[in-house]
Amino acid sequence: MKTFKGIPVSPGVATAKALVLRGQDFFSVPKVEIRSEDIPKEIVRFEESLTKTRSDLFNVRKKIAQDLGHEHSDIFSAHLLILEDRTLIEDVLSKIKSERVSAEYAFSLVIQRYFHAFAQINDDYLKERVADIRDVGRRILLNLRGEKADSLVHLKEDIIVIAHDLSPSETATMDREHVIAFATDIGGPTSHTAIMARSMEIAAVVGLGRISKEVSNGQMVIIDGNHGIAIVGPDPQTIERYASEEKRFVELITELDKLKSLAAETLDGHKLQLTANIEFPDEIPSVIAHGAEGIGLYRTEYFYMNRTDLPSEEEQFNAYRHVAEQLVPQPVVIRTLDLGGDKFLSSLDLPREMNPFMGWRAIRFCLTRVDIFKTQLRAILRASVHGNLKLMYPMVSNLLELKKANQILEEARNELRAEHKPFDEKMEIGAMIEIPSAALTSDVLAREVDFFSIGTNDLIQYSLAVDRVNEKIAYLYEPAHPAILKLIQHTIQNAKKAKIWISVCGEMGGDPAMALLLLGFGINQLSMSSFALPKVKKAIRSVTFKQAREIAARSLEFSTGEEIKKFAEAKLKAVTPELVGD
Repeated sequence: MKTFKGIPVSPGVATAKALVLRGQDFFSVPKVEIRSEDIPKEIVRFEESLTKTRSDLFNVRKKIAQDLGHEHSDIFSAHLLILEDRTLIEDVLSKIKSERVSAEYAFSLVIQRYFHAFAQINDDYLKERVADIRDVGRRILLNLRGEKADSLVHLKEDIIVIAHDLSPSETATMDREHVIAFATDIGGPTSHTAIMARSMEIAAVVGLGRISKEVSNGQMVIIDGNHGIAIVGPDPQTIERYASEEKRFVELITELDKLKSLAAETLDGHKLQLTANIEFPDEIPSVIAHGAEGIGLYRTEYFYMNRTDLPSEEEQFNAYRHVAEQLVPQPVVIRTLDLGGDKFLSSLDLPREMNPFMGWRAIRFCLTRVDIFKTQLRAILRASVHGNLKLMYPMVSNLLELKKANQILEEARNELRAEHKPFDEKMEIGAMIEIPSAALTSDVLAREVDFFSIGTNDLIQYSLAVDRVNEKIAYLYEPAHPAILKLIQHTIQNAKKAKIWISVCGEMGGDPAMALLLLGFGINQLSMSSFALPKVKKAIRSVTFKQAREIAARSLEFSTGEEIKKFAEAKLKAVTPELVGD
């Protein structure tokens, strides 16, 4: 029995036989030299493979649109664009001609260069776009070789898919009746595959390292999508234990689903607003399905990335309007773009920085590139009349930044007034509190905005000097650290004094135990992954506001984050034990 620890991207527990997918190895395509007179034939073979791949992708997109909706089928528009990339195509043709090699070998050399370029980018989202290129490349290579891909359609028994990586098309065309989970060596929570897995509600764990090398077809596997664990060759006792865990999970989800239409209200009548964080509009069905009261954080930088040009005002307006209309009358808080640092568009051709996370990014980038910033502000303002939109600025560190951002916003308003283009004159404006300086001066910042949203992910990172994606110091990343709780409490108190509302939109809010602390501190809103909403709602509905305040006050008496975390979990277990795992 072997246990692997990875990243949980879609909840659930499953036990079944493994189906191991073989991938296309672009790095071991044999070099085949050809004669000069065979060059035209190789070029035709390559062009035919592009045509066949294009046809395959159109069929996949059509099927996904029927089964999952157009928001998921749009993923393959990017795949089709790769097939139109003239630079890639001309590079392959050039190698066939100049080096007199087979189309397979020429293509493998070119696609490897693309992989290498993306691997050098210090950004999780862009790194995961390699999966899109790999998906298209795999199809081209299969068509060149005249081979068929491993099929996940029309299966005869329940299986768990194991692969080095899963392409979006492989995930989307899975037999949804018989594929009950999947696990991959690589990947992250923002990949298209992970997003579709959550939409399909299939248990999934990624980033497991070498699991695809350690599993044989037909071998028994357990996938724990709640905790990011995969077990290969489990013994009978482990199978029995996870069978009980799977039963408990199903019962819990069934029970929590009953809370969907109920308010996040404590036993003594204190209400809290629970909203969802999204990165892509195609997550909205999940947001609605899990009973969110709106969107507390719409990260717009991903709308700018994965492309070589800047989105126009009209394009952005239509995108923001679409989200607003789907949620009306519930609120949608749009965060202005957090580009900069390690998330630059390739078309901007900007130099890399030594320390990008504390560099020229977010509001700092926007205040310098007013042209890009104002285009987005105008689009958000115009979309505001189509729903309940609110706007907030990321990474504010001082009052001058906030005043300058509001000045540019007012310029955008004046332009729209002059152009007789309608917008919501009373749209609320907020600031993210994710830097210690902003938390400590929140009394001053509160005078300039209508609300605060505490971004705990970065607040923890900057306050504790911990890179949250560095595995070597992951143990230092403590949401319950006394310093973090005191900064949060201080910010909430200042928001209350200024009579503005305040939310938490970091991962901390999605932890039911920590949610009790935040409730006790007096937070107005918690925003989180839609899948975390039912558990947090259950926790809130299991205590009185008086109990929550006592828990929050008591937590500040401890000296370490570990003590606080254990205390909060013990209090959670006392009121709702089903939410606390073994």
